[in-house]
Amino acid sequence: MAVPQELLDILVCPACKAPVQLTADGQGLKCAQCRRVYPIKDDIPVMLIDDAKVEAE
Repeated sequence: MAVPQELLDILVCPACKAPVQLTADGQGLKCAQCRRVYPIKDDIPVMLIDDAKVEAE
């Protein structure tokens, strides 16, 4: 089961409040503004800043 589109439409990055998008592999949610990637564990987005990884450009 994937993350529902309705949830993706309302989720924002807790660090900068920008919208997040599903990563290409479907394993995380990425913020385009600050480049943090929040993991998805057991189909639940983990929107904790400490659990996010910052991707290089």
